Amino acid sequence: MKTAHVALLFAASGLLHAAGDAAKRLDDSAEMLTEIMSAPDKGIPQDLLRRAQCIVVVPGLKKGAFIVGAKYGKGFMLCRKAGGVGWSAPAAIRVEGGSFGFQIGASETDVVMLVNSEPGVKKLLQDKFTLGADASVAGGPVGRSSSAETDAQLHAEILTWSRSRGAFAGVSLEGATLRPDEDWNTELYAKPLTNKEIVMGDVPAPPVAGKLLAVLDKYSSRK
Repeated sequence: MKTAHVALLFAASGLLHAAGDAAKRLDDSAEMLTEIMSAPDKGIPQDLLRRAQCIVVVPGLKKGAFIVGAKYGKGFMLCRKAGGVGWSAPAAIRVEGGSFGFQIGASETDVVMLVNSEPGVKKLLQDKFTLGADASVAGGPVGRSSSAETDAQLHAEILTWSRSRGAFAGVSLEGATLRPDEDWNTELYAKPLTNKEIVMGDVPAPPVAGKLLAVLDKYSSRK
């Protein structure tokens, strides 16, 4: 039975991948982040966004539709350019698994992660990265400022939030695994590129990423 469940998980993941479109996913990411940040007193604190080294956005992570306990989503990571002003081109990532707390039973969950340190950035760029195991993680505070930070939040390498059915909260997402999505990177950049090459190099962002970059500049500018 377990083998059958694993086969179903990979089959469903493959269908989701085949049906996906990187350009549309970039638009979905921009729309999601805009909605979260424009919600009165319910967004991610802007001072945390300004301090973040990298951000991960995953709109509509799927849960439980095809196999009990399965979670699978695709999104993007972006990091600060050299000098700290502006954001890199987006690199595609896949997210699997993880504990989503109050999201149990939800069919889709939007996810945002902020990476707060250089060591956290290096770990995030590995071929496989697990929240909680490879880096400390904590649910982020919600609101216009981060005054409600706890010691755990202040010292965590990664802060995470999720939204489902209109509810938005900081949830640690312990156990979620992130991997590069090489197919989507090739689709966006017309050649194979690693996530490190994209976010740490001088790779120009594709035009379809313009909306997401504009949203990030609006809410996290260090100018």
